[in-house]
Amino acid sequence: MQRRLFAASLLAAALGAFASPALAQPNWPNRPVRLIVPYPAGGPVDQLARTIAPKLGEKLGQPIVIDNRAGASGTIGIDAAVKAEPDGYTFGFGAPGGITVLPHLRKMPYAVEGIHYVSLVARVPQVIAVNQKLGIDTLPELIALAKKEPGRINYGSAGNATTPHLGAELLAQEAGLKMMHVAYKGAAPAVTALLAGEVQVLTADLSGLLPFQGRGIRIIAVSGPQRIEVLPGVPTTTELGLPAVHVESNYGIIEPAGMPPAISRKLREALVAVLEMPAVKAQIAAQGALAMSSTPEEYRKLMQQESAKWAGVLKKGNITLE
Repeated sequence: MQRRLFAASLLAAALGAFASPALAQPNWPNRPVRLIVPYPAGGPVDQLARTIAPKLGEKLGQPIVIDNRAGASGTIGIDAAVKAEPDGYTFGFGAPGGITVLPHLRKMPYAVEGIHYVSLVARVPQVIAVNQKLGIDTLPELIALAKKEPGRINYGSAGNATTPHLGAELLAQEAGLKMMHVAYKGAAPAVTALLAGEVQVLTADLSGLLPFQGRGIRIIAVSGPQRIEVLPGVPTTTELGLPAVHVESNYGIIEPAGMPPAISRKLREALVAVLEMPAVKAQIAAQGALAMSSTPEEYRKLMQQESAKWAGVLKKGNITLE
């Protein structure tokens, strides 16, 4: 009997090792960890990931290798991350578009409700900017002009149904404006168009507009309830009577389903410690973002709330990908 029990225990241990390779690695990680970023190298999202990667690697004792998987508005990278082997060596940098907006417009290659969250990394507030030649200094002035001359104001975006598009649409819906939408192929071309005067208005992440503040553009409002440390004199939409115009991009770490909880917990603990480092906070702030960690459930709830908000904006604006 004892021999049978001993053999059974050996078999169970062997099967357990095959079922979950990561569980057989109590010293995780013992090799480099891959972080899939769903946007091209050099962009603002990539910069955020590369800001935390070195310090996170130091905390874990192994390098964090950035793997840029751009395409399809971030969905290619997200798909690769959530479908990776849950062995503790592949995670993803979660981008909101592929989680909160696109699922309302087309069939996704992954189940959004099945995404596993680790922690937030940063909140990037959206701001409202105008070309300086427009002669507008405040959001109330922009609203007054747009109402006086409906259809005269053109606003740019990074593409149809992107956050910059939806941010401007939300402003128009709440303020009762009629403005013309001009879609570009990415955030950088949209900013270039604003600088050139092809469009007069752009709502976009602060990180993409901050370098040009006072150099061709003027940031006239923050789309949210809180002022931004790097732009203390710029009022918020809440202050200006439009509290529903609250737009921000939230980025974090996601993982494949089936990841051993101990690995997820260890990664999150290391990430929280990195985000509390003054030097890292300063680097993220210089990019127009705010370092912010969370629990997995807080991250999930935030994405659900954002998804519900954008579903309403899309429906009211009759916005499609066509």
